[in-house]
Amino acid sequence: MLTRPLQSLVLAAALLSASAHAAYPDKPIHLIVPWAAGGSTDAVARAIAQRMGETMGTTVVVDNRSGASGRIGTEAAAKAPPDGYTINIIELPHAIAPAVLLKVPYDLLRDFTPVSMIGTSPLMLFVNSSQYKTGDIKGFIADGRASKKPWPIAHSGNGSISHLSGELFAAASRIKIDAIPYRGSAPALTDVAAGLVVGHFSTLASGASLLSAGKLSALVVTGSSRFAGMPDVPTASEVGIPGMQFNQWWAVVAPATTPVEIVQRLNKEVLAALAHPGTRERLNALNIELKGSSPTELRSFMRSEVAHWAEVARKAGVIPE
Repeated sequence: MLTRPLQSLVLAAALLSASAHAAYPDKPIHLIVPWAAGGSTDAVARAIAQRMGETMGTTVVVDNRSGASGRIGTEAAAKAPPDGYTINIIELPHAIAPAVLLKVPYDLLRDFTPVSMIGTSPLMLFVNSSQYKTGDIKGFIADGRASKKPWPIAHSGNGSISHLSGELFAAASRIKIDAIPYRGSAPALTDVAAGLVVGHFSTLASGASLLSAGKLSALVVTGSSRFAGMPDVPTASEVGIPGMQFNQWWAVVAPATTPVEIVQRLNKEVLAALAHPGTRERLNALNIELKGSSPTELRSFMRSEVAHWAEVARKAGVIPE
């Protein structure tokens, strides 16, 4: 049995902890985006952060920390204090990384507490509009096969979904490519538009502005169906490219051991942001299908994705580098 002084001390600590959680948040929250500004993940983060800031009564700062295929920013989030003031956006490449990279400076399933799923979107192959018209994937493949040199295809870093997409596409279409790493889709697509590289796989959210400006064309989509707003762009399966029916996805996580009360509050705020008409309109326009979740549902999804891509890599004979 605790002595009276110890009982008082325990009670005081409990009250202090409860008070601290009740006051949350009382300073800005940093939402780390492990990619360069201007890409799809950045667009998702800014839409969510804006609405969360409005409802939580504080500023939610979008903190872009690009580099090393998303590992620099994600490692920073994993090592941040578990107090709810640093959260992180993870996505499909985070589940792929353990299967294709020898050294990942964090464990996705051990070092993070799931908050909520955000949504999904297929990828598209973007090329320079002066070279190919929208939907002309057959012409692209024919030219690629005829090329005497490997075609420079941009990607967002080793182990990224754009990297994997390019390699899968090259193998299935029998095109030799030179995979060129960038710090994110935004700079990669800028160079595609400038004619410095041939193409890049990314979401519509990343390519929308250059596409609408007439500087890019979209040739093929990885999803199971065509975009409603871009009916001339065929799916990979339609043009005989197998193994490319997958979607990019995004989710919010916090450092491991973040208090349950704070995780629940963050989950509530993310779901509210996703339900807001302004957020939905903003992200649906980029062909992002919003899919909120509970922390438990997200944890299960993360486990299944890590296991799935490990099996894909094993069957493909991928040797981690």
